[in-house]
Amino acid sequence: MGNTGSKEDENRELMILKHAVENTNEAFVTIDQNHRVLFFNKAAEKIFGYGRKEIIGHDLDVIMTPTCSRNHREAVARYVKTRIPGRIGHAAEMVASRKNGETFPASISFSVTEVEEQLFFTGIVRDLTKTQELQEQVMQSERLAALGQMVAEITHEIKNPLMMIGGFAQQLTKETDDEKNLKKLNIITEEIRRLERLLADLKEFHQVRTIVSEPVDIRELLEKVFSLVQEECERQNIQTEVTLDERALTVSGDRGRLEQVFLNLVKNAIEAMERGGKILIQSRLSGGQVEIMVKDEGCGISEQDRDKVFAPFFTTKKHGTGLGLCISKRIIEDHGGSSFFLKSEKGKGTTFKIRLPLYRGALEGSARNN
Repeated sequence: MGNTGSKEDENRELMILKHAVENTNEAFVTIDQNHRVLFFNKAAEKIFGYGRKEIIGHDLDVIMTPTCSRNHREAVARYVKTRIPGRIGHAAEMVASRKNGETFPASISFSVTEVEEQLFFTGIVRDLTKTQELQEQVMQSERLAALGQMVAEITHEIKNPLMMIGGFAQQLTKETDDEKNLKKLNIITEEIRRLERLLADLKEFHQVRTIVSEPVDIRELLEKVFSLVQEECERQNIQTEVTLDERALTVSGDRGRLEQVFLNLVKNAIEAMERGGKILIQSRLSGGQVEIMVKDEGCGISEQDRDKVFAPFFTTKKHGTGLGLCISKRIIEDHGGSSFFLKSEKGKGTTFKIRLPLYRGALEGSARNN
């Protein structure tokens, strides 16, 4: 009776252990001393992308890179010969390979079991992809915070002297009649403005981002943006077509930041049409979202530059800071559920499309009306 109870307890413990190993988040892979896979749990299937039928009974090389395979074989052979553990009992980092050919960082620890004079090696593998991504995000945040502090200090130190230089230049402009000196002073004044814009953009780019959400009437916002650029468009012989959805399309967003984005896009369109042209500003309801389009007939963006235009400090303009589009895209992405699209071709103009989710209250009101 005692032996039977002990056997049942032993079987029960083995069953519990088997289920625990089978359902853990770490991959368990067991091989014999000939590198043949004997055990491959669910987590191993998920991490490596192979079904256990594809692996069990096969050589471990199937899921290893050539370098890892060579090192692992040498370690196993060394232990079989000397019984002296090298990596056994320790965790190490390695590069593993999935079925689709993708490699990924992994942490692996080894253990060895001897049963009936046969050695069995088990590797416990953790996918470190998300861990490393989180670490990189933390490091990036720390770097940006430090850089932001430095930018704030530099901006503070440079801004006041720039204002003084600009002020004196403007004062001298009023006091001189010499055309050559006037030309030089105007250049100084314009360059001061450019540097002030750069400092403002740098501050915006590196400052801590906070989105203050509130109901924003897109029609009202775009009409305000248009009113701010209308005089400049007329002065530069640029035609404008503003086609706004007649419905009260309300989004949840930061009114000031959204105005900054649309104003920047329209100004970009104006600057892209030195010889005149047409700007189209449009809003409409599309798939439960508000879509805003700003389209111009300007110089367009070449294929080789399209992937660069959102990179900091990249610009195709003579006096651009290279931060406007980068900041605009980031502001839209900071609004949850929003998207920012660019379509452009050299010599055929540029189209920006922004999609913002409808304000929840607007959706509920629409449902009641229906």
